[in-house]
Amino acid sequence: MRLARFPRRRYTPAPTPLEKLPRLSAHLGVEVWIKRDDLIGLAMGGNKTRKLEFLVADALAQGADTLVTVGAPQSNHCRLTLAAAAKEGLKCCLVLEERVRGSYDRNASGNNFLFGLIGVESVNVVPGGADLNDAMMSLADDLISQGRKPYLIPGGGSNPLGALGYVVCAGEIVQQSLDLHVAFDHIALASGSTGTHAGLLVGLEAAHAGVPVIGINVSRPRAAQEANVFKLVSETADFLGVPQPERSKVTALDDWVGPGYSLPTPEMIEAVKLFARLEGVLLDPVYTGKAAAGLIGMARRGDFKSGDKILFLHTGGAPALFAYQSTFRE
Repeated sequence: MRLARFPRRRYTPAPTPLEKLPRLSAHLGVEVWIKRDDLIGLAMGGNKTRKLEFLVADALAQGADTLVTVGAPQSNHCRLTLAAAAKEGLKCCLVLEERVRGSYDRNASGNNFLFGLIGVESVNVVPGGADLNDAMMSLADDLISQGRKPYLIPGGGSNPLGALGYVVCAGEIVQQSLDLHVAFDHIALASGSTGTHAGLLVGLEAAHAGVPVIGINVSRPRAAQEANVFKLVSETADFLGVPQPERSKVTALDDWVGPGYSLPTPEMIEAVKLFARLEGVLLDPVYTGKAAAGLIGMARRGDFKSGDKILFLHTGGAPALFAYQSTFRE
């Protein structure tokens, strides 16, 4: 794949841990492992860091002085883009989409608190359903008129360049699997802006790993999400010049979305508590909590065979827990 031809900043010095979860495994009756991308570099970690290693390198190569990106009010991607900007000496401006009406509170805890702490230059709030690209372009035009050089990053860092972060992660997983002498039967992860899901599929295909990937949706119906993932799979494979995974390899289940993006469900609450109380692992209420609810639900309904080894990709997001305290109070 010759990934080394792409400029890359390094925010994490070594592969993230890959560990067995023995108490959760005993509780569910299937062997569960976890890839700890919540422990990746930058401010409190998360999957977007891998994408930003390539995106920020491109921004620097283009002489940018300001990163501009979009996300929801509790966006992990916005937190990590801001952290990368701070580390590189860049400014950062955010466009926040209020996907749930009334959900933005400038005094909220969680990621929203961290935006101010890390030093965001500006936060522009737009209503749910707004044209986010147009909002970013309008902000970029204002910056350009001031003599600035903005670099626009799509939501979740999910474009072919950003997806390279999870092509790299796929290689890590393959090597760690070999080192630990464990052959995974499935990999499960949250499927949202599609970059993590698509990059992992492309990387595993290029490595001939043969491990099915189960995406668990956090917002969209299955058909729409699978179409979005496959579109980015195709674009990323073309960008790299590697074989494209077949459409049949894209799975994005919508059974655990609940009433909508970022809205709590009983299954998510149970999953977050199980991971915390059995393994001391903190999930988040928007992404990994719902993905873990899917993993638990699939185990309970018998979707996995006896002896299967399941790898759960922990994409981070725990800071958002602090904005959902009332959800988890008993």
